[in-house]
This record gives sequence, structure tokens and C-alpha cells, in this order.
Amino acid sequence: MSSTGQGCLRPKNQWDTAARMGTLNPMPNQPAPNLLSWASEIDEGAIVQAARAARMSIVSGHVALMPDAHVGIGATVGSVIPTEGAIIPSAVGVDIGCGMIATLTSLVASDLPDGLDRLMPLVERRIPAGVGKGHDDPSMDRALAELGLPHSDLTPQQSKKVSAQFGTLGSGNHFVEVCLDEEDRVWTVLHSGSRGIGNQLATAHITGAKRLMRERGVGLEDPDLAYFTQGTPEFEAYTQDMLWSQRYAMASRARMDAVLVNALFRIAGKGTRRRTINCHHNFTQRETHGGKDLWITRKGAIKADTGDEGVIPGSMGARSYIVRGRGNPDSYHSCAHGAGRRMSRGQAKRQLTATSLKQAMKGRTWNEDRASALVDEHPEAYKSIDQVMEDQRDLVEVRHTLRQIFNYKG
Repeated sequence: MSSTGQGCLRPKNQWDTAARMGTLNPMPNQPAPNLLSWASEIDEGAIVQAARAARMSIVSGHVALMPDAHVGIGATVGSVIPTEGAIIPSAVGVDIGCGMIATLTSLVASDLPDGLDRLMPLVERRIPAGVGKGHDDPSMDRALAELGLPHSDLTPQQSKKVSAQFGTLGSGNHFVEVCLDEEDRVWTVLHSGSRGIGNQLATAHITGAKRLMRERGVGLEDPDLAYFTQGTPEFEAYTQDMLWSQRYAMASRARMDAVLVNALFRIAGKGTRRRTINCHHNFTQRETHGGKDLWITRKGAIKADTGDEGVIPGSMGARSYIVRGRGNPDSYHSCAHGAGRRMSRGQAKRQLTATSLKQAMKGRTWNEDRASALVDEHPEAYKSIDQVMEDQRDLVEVRHTLRQIFNYKG
């Protein structure tokens, strides 16, 4: 697929694969949205939502929709938004710096014991998971000291949260996996972000941006698209907190990856690291595109400039991919961050079952005793990761295809 095609998506429910490239037609009685989509499967609500962002005066260029795009809060998950002289905090999202880390080890499948049941208790104990979960490991504080502090003054409770939740997984779609590639080499894969502190900092700034828009009389189609303008104290405060949260998330993933790999080597009785890839998919940074210095916000998208390595996970039970970016300028050097939801969590719980989840995860070591609580992460609640990868052949080159043999969910 080439994103430079001249076809267009037609309004209402007439989306089709042949017409998915190029500028999207407007909804009736609305200015033409400046959108470019790579998605062969996309909900109309995501198109309508992304169009609201694309019409903003601070957007410079088109909004790029990745093949995993779906409705989010304010900005569409799986969208890349270029802004000039401003940042939309809700487009970065509340899990600032959320992303993936993957490590290739020296192990091969035959080095592992039959099943990975012995690994599960080690991971559960050393990588706490779940809403609000933390730890009391004082060694974490040494790693935290290198990060410094965010711009915002933290309450004593928040300072405790920074320490206790560093190196912990979180909940929702965050996970730990052990995978095999096409040569049966063993990889570890982990998904996590900036935990409670990133959420609290982001939420405070989103609230502040909304208040600022009201005070200045700035009309927005969606209040969640409130923004800060470069050069203002509010902008500087947000960017400092945002960049700190990104560093926190990346360092936290690195810590968990070290714990996970060491636990794997313990049960295998040997092993060394070969290489590690650590990348964000909820973040913003200054980049130059089309001769302009822009803030490129990737909400559920990873940077895929020429040669950039990335990790694109599928849903539970599905394949994951190690990729190399092609540097496509039409996507602002970006690509999808995963499979992307097809169903909301509520819809998944209503329509899917623990029994069918167990069937989908057959042959893998996973939290089977929590199947009922994990139905909203059922693979059928997500788009096909293989179709997502097909849709973005012009954005990334697949280097390795991974299949799960161990899955631990937050």
C-alpha cells in the first residue's frame, strides 16, 4: 500500500479497502478533514474523532491514522498529530511514555524446561502487576536517583508512588511475555508505561489546559483537545513533566526487563543478552518535517524513521513483530503500536467468554486462573495484527516474527 494514492474514504459507512488511501472526504456539512489513513479496518467514530483534531488551527499538515487506529479520549489512539508551537496533552495521553521493550537472548527453545510454570511465580513476585500495585525494593531508589524530579511539586503520597511503582507493570493491556522467533530463539517482551505518577501529572495538566482554553475563550470541538502554547509557563511546565515521565517509563521498563531476563536465565540455568529494543508509543517530541520544526505527537504509534527498530505486539495469543522503520514521510516516520482494539472493554466482557479465551491461549503458560478477569483482553477484542502489518508494509520492514509461549497480564 502506498499512502500517497489519490483514492479517498467516502463518508458514512461506505469505507472500503480500495479507497482507504489519501485525503478523507468530510462528513456532511463539515470542512474537509486533513487526514491520511493506513487502516483497512477502522470504526467511523475514529474517523470523526480524528477529523476534529485535524481541523485545529495548531495542526500543521495532515493527521496520520495508523492501521490500528481506534477511538480514544480526545485524540484517536493510533494517530500521529503534527502541531506547530503547541502541544495537546490529551493527545500524548495519561500513560505518558507507555511503550515496549524486547530483549533477544542467547537461549533457544530447547534450552527451556518443558512449560514455563516455574517462571510464573518468579515474575509475579518480582514484577508486581495490577492497579496501584507497588513494591518495597530499596534498590529501585538508586535507579530513580538518576532521573531527578519532575517540574511539578509532588505531594508526599506522590513521592512514595514514584518509588513504589517504579519497575512495576500496571494493569489493562500491560504484559510480560516470553516468545520464540522464526529460528526458535528466545525473546522477552514487556509492555508498560509511567504508572500512577504519569497518569496524575498528565491529568493535572489536561485539566489545566481545559481551564486555560475557557479563560481565553478558545472554542474547541472537543474540550479534551485543549492545548498549551509554546513560550508560556504552562507549556514549559507540561513539557518538563512530560519528558520526565517519558524517562521514568523507559527506565522502569528497563528495570523490569532486567528482572525478567534474569528470572528466565535462572530457570534455564544459563543465558546471555544479545540486544534490547526499548521504545515509546505514547509521547511527543520536536522533529523537522517538510522544513518545519513541529511537535510530533504519537498516541499509540511508534517512531519508524529509516533504520529505527521497534516492537509491535499482537493481542494475547497472537504474533508480535520486531520491525525496522522505512522512514515514510507521509506518516511522519511513524507506524502502528499494536493490534488496536476492535471492541471496547465493556463490549468484550459482554460478548466474549473465559472459555473461548482459554481455548485461544491453549499451549501457552499464562494466568489461566484469572481468565474471567482477562476477558476484555481476549484476542477477538482486537484487530488482526497480521492485517495491521499488511496495511503498513510501506512504513516498516518486518525483521522478526515472534510467537508467545508465556504471557503474564497486569
